[in-house]
Amino acid sequence: MTNLTAIRTITLRTATVVLATALSVATLGGTTAAAPHKPSTISSITKEGRTWHLKVYSAAMDKDITVEVQRPIDESIPAPNIYMLNGLDGGEGTANWKARTDALDWLADKQVNVVQPIGGYGSYYTDWQKPDPVLGVNKWRTFFTEELPPLLDEALQSTGRNALTGLSTSGTSVLQMAEAKPGLFEAVAAYSGCAQIADPVGQQYVKLTVGRAGGDTANMYGPDDDPQWAENDPVIHAEKLRGTLLSISTGSGVPLLEDVQYYLEDAPGVNGAINLSLGVAIEAAVHGCTVDLKNKLESLSIPATYQFNPVGTHYWPYWDQALRDSWPLLAQGMGLRGLTPVRSARPRQHAGLPMQSSTSCAVQKPS
Repeated sequence: MTNLTAIRTITLRTATVVLATALSVATLGGTTAAAPHKPSTISSITKEGRTWHLKVYSAAMDKDITVEVQRPIDESIPAPNIYMLNGLDGGEGTANWKARTDALDWLADKQVNVVQPIGGYGSYYTDWQKPDPVLGVNKWRTFFTEELPPLLDEALQSTGRNALTGLSTSGTSVLQMAEAKPGLFEAVAAYSGCAQIADPVGQQYVKLTVGRAGGDTANMYGPDDDPQWAENDPVIHAEKLRGTLLSISTGSGVPLLEDVQYYLEDAPGVNGAINLSLGVAIEAAVHGCTVDLKNKLESLSIPATYQFNPVGTHYWPYWDQALRDSWPLLAQGMGLRGLTPVRSARPRQHAGLPMQSSTSCAVQKPS
Protein backbone atom coordinates (compact mmCIF):
# COMPACT_ATOMS: atom_id res chain seq x y z
CA MET A 1 0.00 0.00 0.00
CA THR A 2 2.91 2.31 0.82
CA ASN A 3 4.47 1.68 -2.59
CA LEU A 4 1.15 2.41 -4.31
CA THR A 5 0.81 5.71 -2.43
CA ALA A 6 4.34 6.66 -3.41
CA ILE A 7 3.65 5.87 -7.07
CA ARG A 8 0.49 8.01 -7.00
CA THR A 9 2.41 10.89 -5.37
CA ILE A 10 5.17 10.72 -7.99
CA THR A 11 2.58 10.54 -10.78
CA LEU A 12 0.70 13.57 -9.44
CA ARG A 13 3.93 15.57 -9.11
CA THR A 14 4.95 14.62 -12.65
CA ALA A 15 1.55 15.67 -14.05
CA THR A 16 1.79 18.97 -12.18
CA VAL A 17 5.24 19.68 -13.63
CA VAL A 18 4.05 18.80 -17.17
CA LEU A 19 0.98 21.06 -16.84
CA ALA A 20 3.02 23.96 -15.45
CA THR A 21 5.55 23.58 -18.27
CA ALA A 22 2.78 23.58 -20.88
CA LEU A 23 1.22 26.71 -19.43
CA SER A 24 4.58 28.45 -19.35
CA VAL A 25 5.23 27.59 -22.99
CA ALA A 26 1.78 28.85 -24.00
CA THR A 27 2.27 32.05 -22.03
CA LEU A 28 5.65 32.64 -23.67
CA GLY A 29 4.18 32.10 -27.13
CA GLY A 30 5.47 28.57 -27.62
CA THR A 31 4.18 25.98 -30.05
CA THR A 32 1.16 25.12 -27.89
CA ALA A 33 -0.27 28.66 -27.96
CA ALA A 34 -3.71 29.21 -29.51
CA ALA A 35 -3.89 29.64 -33.26
CA PRO A 36 -4.08 33.23 -34.59
CA HIS A 37 -7.60 34.68 -34.76
CA LYS A 38 -9.09 34.34 -38.23
CA PRO A 39 -9.83 37.80 -39.65
CA SER A 40 -13.12 38.89 -41.15
CA THR A 41 -13.17 38.28 -44.89
CA ILE A 42 -15.44 37.68 -47.86
CA SER A 43 -15.43 33.89 -48.12
CA SER A 44 -17.10 33.66 -51.52
CA ILE A 45 -18.86 35.68 -54.22
CA THR A 46 -21.37 34.15 -56.62
CA LYS A 47 -22.52 36.48 -59.41
CA GLU A 48 -25.98 36.18 -60.92
CA GLY A 49 -26.41 39.03 -63.35
CA ARG A 50 -26.32 42.24 -61.35
CA THR A 51 -26.92 40.35 -58.11
CA TRP A 52 -23.90 39.26 -56.10
CA HIS A 53 -24.38 36.59 -53.45
CA LEU A 54 -21.69 37.04 -50.80
CA LYS A 55 -20.64 34.90 -47.89
CA VAL A 56 -18.91 37.14 -45.38
CA TYR A 57 -17.02 35.60 -42.48
CA SER A 58 -17.56 37.53 -39.25
CA ALA A 59 -14.70 37.11 -36.81
CA ALA A 60 -16.86 38.57 -34.04
CA MET A 61 -19.50 35.87 -34.50
CA ASP A 62 -17.23 33.16 -35.96
CA LYS A 63 -19.57 32.33 -38.82
CA ASP A 64 -20.41 33.20 -42.41
CA ILE A 65 -23.14 35.77 -43.02
CA THR A 66 -25.10 35.88 -46.27
CA VAL A 67 -25.09 39.32 -47.90
CA GLU A 68 -27.05 40.02 -51.08
CA VAL A 69 -25.88 42.93 -53.22
CA GLN A 70 -27.68 44.44 -56.18
CA ARG A 71 -25.05 46.22 -58.23
CA PRO A 72 -25.62 49.75 -59.63
CA ILE A 73 -27.06 50.56 -63.03
CA ASP A 74 -23.52 51.32 -64.26
CA GLU A 75 -21.05 48.86 -62.77
CA SER A 76 -18.11 50.44 -64.57
CA ILE A 77 -17.91 53.39 -62.17
CA PRO A 78 -17.81 53.48 -58.34
CA ALA A 79 -21.12 53.76 -56.53
CA PRO A 80 -22.14 54.33 -52.91
CA ASN A 81 -23.77 51.67 -50.73
CA ILE A 82 -27.27 51.66 -49.28
CA TYR A 83 -27.68 49.08 -46.51
CA MET A 84 -31.26 47.82 -46.22
CA LEU A 85 -31.83 45.94 -42.97
CA ASN A 86 -34.80 43.67 -42.40
CA GLY A 87 -37.02 43.31 -39.34
CA LEU A 88 -37.47 40.66 -36.67
CA ASP A 89 -36.69 37.60 -38.79
CA GLY A 90 -33.56 39.15 -40.30
CA GLY A 91 -34.77 38.26 -43.78
CA GLU A 92 -34.24 34.57 -43.07
CA GLY A 93 -37.83 33.78 -44.02
CA THR A 94 -40.03 35.69 -46.45
CA ALA A 95 -40.23 38.89 -44.40
CA ASN A 96 -37.62 40.85 -46.33
CA TRP A 97 -37.36 43.73 -48.79
CA LYS A 98 -37.01 41.43 -51.78
CA ALA A 99 -39.99 39.20 -51.06
CA ARG A 100 -42.41 41.75 -49.64
CA THR A 101 -41.81 44.88 -51.74
CA ASP A 102 -40.79 46.17 -55.16
CA ALA A 103 -37.97 48.16 -53.57
CA LEU A 104 -35.13 46.35 -55.34
CA ASP A 105 -36.80 46.79 -58.72
CA TRP A 106 -37.39 50.46 -57.92
CA LEU A 107 -33.73 50.92 -57.03
CA ALA A 108 -32.49 49.00 -60.08
CA ASP A 109 -32.07 52.13 -62.24
CA LYS A 110 -30.09 53.98 -59.59
CA GLN A 111 -26.32 54.30 -59.20
CA VAL A 112 -26.10 52.47 -55.88
CA ASN A 113 -25.03 49.14 -54.45
CA VAL A 114 -28.09 47.82 -52.62
CA VAL A 115 -26.84 45.76 -49.68
CA GLN A 116 -29.27 43.37 -47.98
CA PRO A 117 -27.78 41.20 -45.20
CA ILE A 118 -29.62 37.99 -44.38
CA GLY A 119 -29.53 36.76 -40.79
CA GLY A 120 -29.82 38.05 -37.24
CA TYR A 121 -33.24 36.63 -36.40
CA GLY A 122 -34.55 38.26 -33.21
CA SER A 123 -31.20 39.93 -32.49
CA TYR A 124 -32.10 43.62 -32.89
CA TYR A 125 -28.83 43.72 -34.87
CA THR A 126 -26.97 44.67 -31.71
CA ASP A 127 -24.01 43.32 -29.74
CA TRP A 128 -25.26 40.96 -27.03
CA GLN A 129 -23.50 40.56 -23.71
CA LYS A 130 -23.31 36.80 -24.02
CA PRO A 131 -24.46 33.91 -26.23
CA ASP A 132 -28.15 33.08 -26.11
CA PRO A 133 -29.22 29.40 -25.88
CA VAL A 134 -31.67 29.93 -28.76
CA LEU A 135 -30.27 32.83 -30.81
CA GLY A 136 -26.58 32.05 -30.36
CA VAL A 137 -23.76 34.61 -30.60
CA ASN A 138 -24.89 38.06 -31.73
CA LYS A 139 -22.33 40.75 -32.50
CA TRP A 140 -24.22 42.41 -35.32
CA ARG A 141 -23.30 46.02 -34.52
CA THR A 142 -19.64 45.08 -34.73
CA PHE A 143 -20.35 43.31 -38.01
CA PHE A 144 -22.15 46.27 -39.60
CA THR A 145 -19.94 49.05 -38.28
CA GLU A 146 -16.49 47.45 -38.20
CA GLU A 147 -16.26 44.26 -40.25
CA LEU A 148 -18.52 44.57 -43.29
CA PRO A 149 -18.04 48.15 -44.60
CA PRO A 150 -14.33 47.96 -45.50
CA LEU A 151 -14.81 44.52 -47.07
CA LEU A 152 -17.63 45.80 -49.26
CA ASP A 153 -15.76 48.96 -50.22
CA GLU A 154 -12.90 46.84 -51.51
CA ALA A 155 -14.95 44.13 -53.21
CA LEU A 156 -17.45 46.50 -54.81
CA GLN A 157 -14.94 49.30 -55.43
CA SER A 158 -17.50 51.64 -53.96
CA THR A 159 -17.21 55.37 -53.30
CA GLY A 160 -17.04 54.75 -49.56
CA ARG A 161 -20.24 56.71 -48.88
CA ASN A 162 -23.06 54.88 -47.15
CA ALA A 163 -26.74 55.20 -46.32
CA LEU A 164 -28.57 52.95 -43.86
CA THR A 165 -32.24 52.00 -43.66
CA GLY A 166 -34.15 49.84 -41.20
CA LEU A 167 -37.72 48.94 -40.36
CA SER A 168 -39.50 47.73 -37.25
CA THR A 169 -36.81 46.27 -34.93
CA SER A 170 -34.02 47.43 -37.22
CA GLY A 171 -35.57 50.91 -37.17
CA THR A 172 -34.07 50.99 -33.68
CA SER A 173 -30.83 49.34 -34.80
CA VAL A 174 -29.98 51.86 -37.52
CA LEU A 175 -30.10 54.73 -35.03
CA GLN A 176 -27.92 52.78 -32.59
CA MET A 177 -25.36 52.12 -35.35
CA ALA A 178 -25.32 55.76 -36.41
CA GLU A 179 -24.60 56.74 -32.82
CA ALA A 180 -21.98 54.02 -32.35
CA LYS A 181 -20.01 55.04 -35.45
CA PRO A 182 -20.74 58.67 -36.34
CA GLY A 183 -19.84 59.48 -39.93
CA LEU A 184 -19.91 55.92 -41.25
CA PHE A 185 -23.46 56.37 -42.53
CA GLU A 186 -24.06 59.82 -43.97
CA ALA A 187 -27.84 59.30 -44.12
CA VAL A 188 -30.09 57.08 -42.00
CA ALA A 189 -33.78 56.26 -42.42
CA ALA A 190 -35.74 54.57 -39.64
CA TYR A 191 -39.19 53.24 -40.51
CA SER A 192 -41.56 52.29 -37.65
CA GLY A 193 -38.77 51.74 -35.15
CA CYS A 194 -39.00 52.36 -31.40
CA ALA A 195 -35.95 54.42 -30.45
CA GLN A 196 -36.74 54.62 -26.74
CA ILE A 197 -35.72 51.31 -25.16
CA ALA A 198 -34.38 52.10 -21.66
CA ASP A 199 -37.63 53.19 -20.00
CA PRO A 200 -40.02 50.50 -18.64
CA VAL A 201 -42.34 50.68 -21.66
CA GLY A 202 -39.47 50.49 -24.14
CA GLN A 203 -37.85 47.63 -22.25
CA GLN A 204 -41.09 45.67 -22.26
CA TYR A 205 -41.48 46.24 -26.00
CA VAL A 206 -37.98 44.88 -26.67
CA LYS A 207 -38.54 41.93 -24.32
CA LEU A 208 -41.77 40.93 -26.02
CA THR A 209 -40.22 41.25 -29.47
CA VAL A 210 -37.08 39.26 -28.67
CA GLY A 211 -39.21 36.76 -26.78
CA ARG A 212 -41.23 36.09 -29.92
CA ALA A 213 -38.00 34.81 -31.46
CA GLY A 214 -37.24 32.67 -28.39
CA GLY A 215 -34.43 34.92 -27.15
CA ASP A 216 -33.77 36.27 -23.67
CA THR A 217 -32.93 39.97 -23.29
CA ALA A 218 -30.98 39.14 -20.12
CA ASN A 219 -28.33 37.85 -22.55
CA MET A 220 -28.74 40.96 -24.68
CA TYR A 221 -28.49 43.99 -22.36
CA GLY A 222 -28.75 42.25 -19.00
CA PRO A 223 -31.40 42.69 -16.28
CA ASP A 224 -33.67 45.75 -16.20
CA ASP A 225 -31.25 47.81 -14.11
CA ASP A 226 -28.19 47.04 -16.23
CA PRO A 227 -26.65 50.29 -17.56
CA GLN A 228 -26.37 48.76 -21.03
CA TRP A 229 -30.07 49.46 -21.61
CA ALA A 230 -29.40 53.18 -21.29
CA GLU A 231 -26.11 52.94 -23.16
CA ASN A 232 -28.00 51.54 -26.16
CA ASP A 233 -30.97 53.92 -26.06
CA PRO A 234 -30.92 56.17 -29.18
CA VAL A 235 -33.06 58.85 -27.51
CA ILE A 236 -30.71 59.21 -24.54
CA HIS A 237 -27.72 59.52 -26.87
CA ALA A 238 -29.44 61.56 -29.58
CA GLU A 239 -26.60 64.12 -29.56
CA LYS A 240 -24.48 61.55 -31.40
CA LEU A 241 -26.88 61.81 -34.36
CA ARG A 242 -25.81 65.39 -35.03
CA GLY A 243 -24.38 65.66 -38.54
CA THR A 244 -26.25 62.63 -39.87
CA LEU A 245 -29.06 63.18 -42.36
CA LEU A 246 -32.12 61.64 -40.70
CA SER A 247 -35.48 60.46 -42.02
CA ILE A 248 -37.87 59.20 -39.35
CA SER A 249 -41.30 57.80 -40.21
CA THR A 250 -44.19 56.01 -38.54
CA GLY A 251 -47.90 55.37 -38.89
CA SER A 252 -50.54 56.04 -36.28
CA GLY A 253 -51.86 52.51 -35.87
CA VAL A 254 -55.21 53.39 -37.44
CA PRO A 255 -55.92 50.70 -40.05
CA LEU A 256 -57.27 51.28 -43.54
CA LEU A 257 -59.66 48.81 -45.12
CA GLU A 258 -56.71 47.56 -47.20
CA ASP A 259 -54.78 46.84 -44.00
CA VAL A 260 -57.63 44.75 -42.65
CA GLN A 261 -57.95 42.85 -45.92
CA TYR A 262 -54.20 42.21 -46.03
CA TYR A 263 -53.97 40.74 -42.54
CA LEU A 264 -57.07 38.58 -42.90
CA GLU A 265 -56.00 37.24 -46.31
CA ASP A 266 -52.37 36.72 -45.27
CA ALA A 267 -53.41 34.53 -42.30
CA PRO A 268 -57.09 33.57 -42.52
CA GLY A 269 -59.20 33.04 -39.43
CA VAL A 270 -58.22 33.82 -35.88
CA ASN A 271 -54.52 34.25 -36.72
CA GLY A 272 -55.33 37.01 -39.19
CA ALA A 273 -57.39 38.85 -36.58
CA ILE A 274 -54.58 38.48 -34.04
CA ASN A 275 -52.00 39.77 -36.54
CA LEU A 276 -54.21 42.74 -37.34
CA SER A 277 -54.48 43.59 -33.65
CA LEU A 278 -50.72 43.31 -33.28
CA GLY A 279 -50.14 45.49 -36.35
CA VAL A 280 -52.39 48.18 -34.90
CA ALA A 281 -50.93 48.01 -31.37
CA ILE A 282 -47.28 47.88 -32.44
CA GLU A 283 -47.54 50.85 -34.78
CA ALA A 284 -49.40 52.91 -32.19
CA ALA A 285 -46.63 52.17 -29.67
CA VAL A 286 -43.94 52.97 -32.22
CA HIS A 287 -45.66 56.28 -32.94
CA GLY A 288 -45.27 57.26 -29.29
CA CYS A 289 -41.57 56.35 -29.31
CA THR A 290 -41.03 58.35 -32.48
CA VAL A 291 -42.69 61.45 -31.03
CA ASP A 292 -40.32 61.21 -28.05
CA LEU A 293 -37.34 60.97 -30.40
CA LYS A 294 -38.57 64.00 -32.34
CA ASN A 295 -38.95 66.01 -29.13
CA LYS A 296 -35.43 65.08 -28.03
CA LEU A 297 -33.87 65.96 -31.38
CA GLU A 298 -35.70 69.28 -31.49
CA SER A 299 -34.55 70.10 -27.95
CA LEU A 300 -30.98 69.63 -29.19
CA SER A 301 -31.63 71.58 -32.42
CA ILE A 302 -30.67 68.52 -34.46
CA PRO A 303 -32.46 68.62 -37.83
CA ALA A 304 -34.39 65.66 -39.20
CA THR A 305 -37.16 64.91 -41.65
CA TYR A 306 -40.29 63.36 -40.14
CA GLN A 307 -43.14 61.48 -41.77
CA PHE A 308 -46.06 60.96 -39.41
CA ASN A 309 -48.79 59.14 -41.32
CA PRO A 310 -52.31 59.81 -39.98
CA VAL A 311 -53.12 56.17 -40.70
CA GLY A 312 -51.13 52.97 -41.04
CA THR A 313 -50.32 49.70 -39.33
CA HIS A 314 -47.09 47.77 -38.94
CA TYR A 315 -46.47 46.16 -42.32
CA TRP A 316 -44.53 46.27 -45.56
CA PRO A 317 -46.45 48.53 -48.01
CA TYR A 318 -45.96 51.47 -45.65
CA TRP A 319 -42.22 50.83 -45.40
CA ASP A 320 -41.95 50.46 -49.18
CA GLN A 321 -43.53 53.91 -49.55
CA ALA A 322 -41.39 55.34 -46.73
CA LEU A 323 -38.25 54.24 -48.60
CA ARG A 324 -39.36 56.13 -51.70
CA ASP A 325 -40.29 59.21 -49.70
CA SER A 326 -36.93 59.22 -47.94
CA TRP A 327 -34.92 58.52 -51.08
CA PRO A 328 -33.97 62.16 -51.87
CA LEU A 329 -32.41 62.52 -48.42
CA LEU A 330 -30.66 59.14 -48.66
CA ALA A 331 -29.35 60.03 -52.09
CA GLN A 332 -28.05 63.33 -50.79
CA GLY A 333 -26.13 61.54 -48.07
CA MET A 334 -24.60 59.18 -50.62
CA GLY A 335 -23.50 62.06 -52.84
CA LEU A 336 -25.99 61.45 -55.64
CA ARG A 337 -26.93 64.82 -57.09
CA GLY A 338 -29.59 66.34 -59.28
CA LEU A 339 -32.51 64.89 -57.32
CA THR A 340 -35.70 66.63 -56.25
CA PRO A 341 -37.99 65.38 -53.47
CA VAL A 342 -40.96 64.45 -55.65
CA ARG A 343 -43.49 61.92 -54.42
CA SER A 344 -43.02 58.56 -56.05
CA ALA A 345 -45.59 56.19 -57.42
CA ARG A 346 -47.38 54.19 -54.76
CA PRO A 347 -45.83 50.76 -54.14
CA ARG A 348 -47.63 47.53 -54.79
CA GLN A 349 -50.27 46.11 -52.45
CA HIS A 350 -51.43 49.50 -51.29
CA ALA A 351 -53.53 52.07 -53.07
CA GLY A 352 -56.36 54.41 -52.28
CA LEU A 353 -56.27 56.89 -49.42
CA PRO A 354 -53.28 59.18 -48.86
CA MET A 355 -50.80 57.53 -46.56
CA GLN A 356 -49.04 60.37 -44.85
CA SER A 357 -48.81 63.91 -43.75
CA SER A 358 -45.38 65.27 -43.00
CA THR A 359 -43.98 67.58 -40.38
CA SER A 360 -40.36 68.52 -40.19
CA CYS A 361 -37.72 70.19 -38.10
CA ALA A 362 -35.22 72.07 -40.25
CA VAL A 363 -35.72 69.69 -43.16
CA GLN A 364 -32.53 69.11 -45.12
CA LYS A 365 -33.21 68.92 -48.85
CA PRO A 366 -30.92 67.42 -51.45
CA SER A 367 -28.90 69.83 -53.51
